[in-house]
Amino acid sequence: MRKFTVRDLTLAAMVAALYAVMGYFGNIFGLTFGPVQCRFAEALTVLPFVFPAAAPGLVVGCFLTNLLSLYGPLDMVFGTLATAIAAWLTMKMPRWYLAALPPILVNAVILPPIWAWTEVGAVNPAFWAACGFNVGTFIPGEALACYVLGTLLLFALPKVPVLRPYAQKQKLTRI
Repeated sequence: MRKFTVRDLTLAAMVAALYAVMGYFGNIFGLTFGPVQCRFAEALTVLPFVFPAAAPGLVVGCFLTNLLSLYGPLDMVFGTLATAIAAWLTMKMPRWYLAALPPILVNAVILPPIWAWTEVGAVNPAFWAACGFNVGTFIPGEALACYVLGTLLLFALPKVPVLRPYAQKQKLTRI
């Protein structure tokens, strides 16, 4: 494992700030929270594939964004945990086209039950119906953010000369 340098810390801070700003911006239009969401900031969740130093920034940015969450402390804790798990798994993906899968799948497993619990308050048939509805409406928005916007970032950002030193060289050849 390599050392976390000042350069890595700088990238993580930039990603955290960008994620939070994008999350707050999306909240203006009602897209960041709720069962039907397309959190633009989730496009950044594919960055650990090429830029491992982006992972801590994603976690911090997600936490800052979730401070506004309609689902309260549960979303702050478990939403941030889902982002941390997804970022770690994204770093481990062998190919670029798999980089968006961890954020989509991890968030689809962790977040809808939290939202359903907050909406219903008990595990009963209404909980399972709310959970199913949340999964069905969450996955398309997350896929749009991660696969469409995230893939664009995955191809564009490593070509920016200032960002090339942050990138994992062996993964650049796979893009």
